[in-house]
Amino acid sequence: MSHRSRASRDRVRQHVHCDSCYSRRCRARVEPSVCCAITQCRLHCGAVFHLCKEEDHLLLCPNVRVPCLNAGYGCPLHLPRSARAAHLQACPASVVCCSMEWLRWPTDETDPHGFEALQNNVQQDGDSQGEALDVAMARVDQSDLYSRLKMKPLYPELVEEEVEEEEVEEEELKDEKKEEMAVGEVVSDVPHKDTSEEETSLKTAGKGAAISKEKYDICEMMFSMEKGGCAAAQENLERPPRDEKGRRHGETLPEEEESSAGDSDCPHDTTKMGLAPWQEGVMERLGQELTPQEYNIYMVHHGRMLITFGHIAACTPREKDFVYGSLEPIPVQTLRSFKVPVSYHYRRRVQLYDVASRVPTESRCVDTSDLGVSEDTWFRDEAETTLLGYADMSVMGHKISESKAADGLYVDVGTQTQSFRSAPFKAKTTLAEVMAGRPQKLRLQLQERSVSSRNHRANCVFTFVCGHSFHRREFSTHFRNAHSDIQTCLSGWFEQRCPLAYLGCTYSQKRFQPSTHTATVTYDQHLKCFNLRPTVEPSTGGRKSGGGAEGEEDSLSSLPYEVLCHVAGFLDSLSLSQLALVSRLMRQVCSSQLQDRGMVTLRWERTACTRGGARWTAKPVWEFSRLFSAVDSWHMADVPPISAHLKVCPYYQTFARDEPVPLVRMNEQHSGGQRDPSLVNHFKEKTLKQ
Repeated sequence: MSHRSRASRDRVRQHVHCDSCYSRRCRARVEPSVCCAITQCRLHCGAVFHLCKEEDHLLLCPNVRVPCLNAGYGCPLHLPRSARAAHLQACPASVVCCSMEWLRWPTDETDPHGFEALQNNVQQDGDSQGEALDVAMARVDQSDLYSRLKMKPLYPELVEEEVEEEEVEEEELKDEKKEEMAVGEVVSDVPHKDTSEEETSLKTAGKGAAISKEKYDICEMMFSMEKGGCAAAQENLERPPRDEKGRRHGETLPEEEESSAGDSDCPHDTTKMGLAPWQEGVMERLGQELTPQEYNIYMVHHGRMLITFGHIAACTPREKDFVYGSLEPIPVQTLRSFKVPVSYHYRRRVQLYDVASRVPTESRCVDTSDLGVSEDTWFRDEAETTLLGYADMSVMGHKISESKAADGLYVDVGTQTQSFRSAPFKAKTTLAEVMAGRPQKLRLQLQERSVSSRNHRANCVFTFVCGHSFHRREFSTHFRNAHSDIQTCLSGWFEQRCPLAYLGCTYSQKRFQPSTHTATVTYDQHLKCFNLRPTVEPSTGGRKSGGGAEGEEDSLSSLPYEVLCHVAGFLDSLSLSQLALVSRLMRQVCSSQLQDRGMVTLRWERTACTRGGARWTAKPVWEFSRLFSAVDSWHMADVPPISAHLKVCPYYQTFARDEPVPLVRMNEQHSGGQRDPSLVNHFKEKTLKQ
């Protein structure tokens, strides 16, 4: 029953007086089908109404417990309707995904003050706590970039043929053809052919592929339920009408049976009967035997097969179209502007067109072996070449090996090819798969850049996104501390490097720390987020840290469960997520904080269906965010200046000059006729003597 009919039924059941009465002090007499008694809300919201309106009042009562507005996003709470607005501020399903973006470009080998030497000396162990923040972030971004870059767009000539995909397409085409034939057999009443003929026809339609008899039987079972109805309808359509004698056309009398007995041995032509899409003249029979509605339904279900067998056209021919068939071509006059070639100049006219003044040339076939290099030097590094290729595509808008017209005279024909030891590649091979198992070298610049109108996510593959999910009340703290305070100030401000880093010095120091407590900012490469690591002074007395025999329970787990829950209330979300991985007890302790500190997100999983195929289902998951303790202000850390490091820096080499250097006016006689010596004259005379 529809909602409108249900509403009209409820309105009929209401009383005549109650339908228009809204007074809280109504004193009308209670009469059947006229008026009912006055009552109060049983949930004590203070509303007074007629008893017949109680069901309608529950739809608006502020004390009725209803699910949260974010119930579809995973929030399991049921609360009074009046508290839903205030609950949204602390709702665990109010989750925001950080969309902070930044860019990194490949290293420039031509920059003398770059960090090429530093990138060669990068630590290979990513778990080092003392690793610089910018290096740790660059390594994580490079790993993410390698997994996104595919080899096929840049090197299609080095990709193997997709044999497996072609076989899958042939299998799908074969199954489709068998399904169409199964449908046709149900509609038509033609006797089945023998197995050899069916296999021959199906093998021709499937490009010579082998037939799976089991799949063909399954297709017949799918349409077996409709076979009886279609056969009965076909029989009624083919039954001839009755004549004046009350018999059907085709019925013979006993004396006529003898004359027609001799013709019974001749086989009937069944190829021009029935409604199968592949039979001849099917469209003419449909127009005479079916109604317009049945004709349209048949066209919808079997239109693809009718086009395949040539009974209908895929589109209306031009000569039969009532709109385009009568149109005549009209000459269109356009104005074309010719761009003057920039390479054409008056001074170069003689060089371009005067054959006598040209340098004599000779056509020869050249090869890479003519360069005089060994075969090993032909092979390039996959990571370096791929990054440069994608960078050029992002800036120029086309690949290096594509042709590009400079002007009306010159066309740059791109014929650059690459040779790799790992070639050929698979169709879906990424750069991360190619570089797996090799020593990783940092090939991205340490300085990140902000996304601009020129380089944005749509046209640049070197764009990176934060992508972490946070509760709505935590997002502002995360963006201020992680991105504004730390990430955007890494180069020379929040973290300071040695001035000789371009020579290979890896020393760096963090200049800031929180004002409220002593802690060091680190970067977790597994979680891909920043973290505050508190500085704990080693205890002088008592048991050593980590003391106790192997397998002995730690001192923290020996505390009462209530005390552990109280202590967990002071931890941030990132610490709770890591504490839950310690033991089962700590997981239970952290689970007690999920309702107040956690958030619920939808995790999509792909599940297989019983009838075949797959579908995506959403599953609510409770978790903690990657937010560390909020820092309202920072102050300078107690670290020595960078000049103190230069005294012991191995890359800072001083040269002591023992030879005396003459100053200006030394060993020179001042004469009246000579001009006064100056610093400029001093170096001029020294240059002339040399």
